[in-house]
This record gives sequence, structure tokens and C-alpha cells, in this order.
Amino acid sequence: QVRLVESGGGLVQVGGSLRLSCAASEGTFTGYTVGWFRQAPGKEREFVGGISWDRNYAYYPDSVEGRFTISRDNTKNTVYLEMNSLKPEDTAVYSCAADLGTMPLNENDYHYWGQGTQVTVSS
Repeated sequence: QVRLVESGGGLVQVGGSLRLSCAASEGTFTGYTVGWFRQAPGKEREFVGGISWDRNYAYYPDSVEGRFTISRDNTKNTVYLEMNSLKPEDTAVYSCAADLGTMPLNENDYHYWGQGTQVTVSS
């Protein structure tokens, strides 16, 4: 019953930074694992980071090369994705997802998804 809304996407130059936000506009994130995913045109959806509800565990795939950081402010019911040293290959629609299961989660384990926010990295 959690409704997720992403924001913070936009156009950025190569090497720049963006911070994406994922807010629970309905329900709360209490007890939820939250993950970030991205999908570029013609490509499959890709996991780019996840965080446990108590902030004790975070996971990043090798594909983001340590450039991304996920965090959450449970008092604001919001999860963030900080993206640094952006590359053109980072261009995609970024979505957040949540589930009451504990980490690690597979992509199809997430029950709640936002609509996504566009990130475009230009040369």
C-alpha cells in the first residue's frame, strides 16, 4: 500500500552530479528495504543500489563503480540516490522500489514501484 514518488532527475553534463529522491506519498517506509533501478532505451532494467530499513546495510553493483551512494532519512520518509562523476551511459529512467523483505532482494521481490524520473547526461 506504499505509493512512491521519485524526483530530482534532469539534464547534467559529463562529470556532474545529481541527487534523486524517493518519497513515500502514501504509507511509510518503516520496515521496508528500498532499492534504486534504472532502464535505458533498448536495455533491460538494472539494479544500482539498495538499503535496509534500519540503514545498517547498503549494496551497490560493480557497474556504478563506487560513484553512487544511497541513503535514507526515515524521519522524512525519503530515500536518496547521490550520483557523482556521471557518464553518458548513466542516462536512463531511474525508479525506486520498496518491499518488506530483508536484503538481499531480487528485482522481482520488490512489490512497490515508483513511476521513475529521467536522468540525461550529455557530452
